[in-house]
Amino acid sequence: MEEYFICPECGSEEVEVIKERGRELTLRCVECSYVWQITLSKTIKVPVIVSKHERSFKRTAELPADEEIRIGDIVELDDDEIRITGIELEDNKRVEKAEIKEVKVLWGESLTYPKVIGVSIYFPKGITQSFKVKVNREDEFAVGEVLEVGGQTFRIEKIKIEGKMLRYGKAKADEIVRIMGRPIRGKASRSLKIYKGYGRE
Repeated sequence: MEEYFICPECGSEEVEVIKERGRELTLRCVECSYVWQITLSKTIKVPVIVSKHERSFKRTAELPADEEIRIGDIVELDDDEIRITGIELEDNKRVEKAEIKEVKVLWGESLTYPKVIGVSIYFPKGITQSFKVKVNREDEFAVGEVLEVGGQTFRIEKIKIEGKMLRYGKAKADEIVRIMGRPIRGKASRSLKIYKGYGRE
């Protein structure tokens, strides 16, 4: 939902604001020097419930009233970046998309906080050991990769992402729900850090 401008003359995104009066902006293209004026949409303040795993925080976002917002959109706050996971209207109605002026409250996941994913290691005789680990959202994990967590070395057999199970290939941590594998003897390519709870190392 970040505000950006495109020059109507040459299509460049290298644009600077040379005059600002309320919602009226005068812009100039850095590339071709074309000057034009626009009127920004009226903004309203919308409550946002920001999730950082087991903790939630109430924040406020200032958003354009006449624009549409959808599940999965990214909203910029002063010190955070939020992916929208829920949109609630009056009467507690949940929807996939809505005009911002109709929204009662937004729900979202902080993208500046590390991703927490589940790890399941399957041992013989039906024994499963599970962990929660904290990883960088940009980290990638691949089926067949050898990892270590909690003193256990294992090879990834499956990666569960939202609505899908991967039995080959790789995925970014940001979309991973759980990694599953079996213990092996060998050297791990990297060690995963166990998640101990919000704000704890």
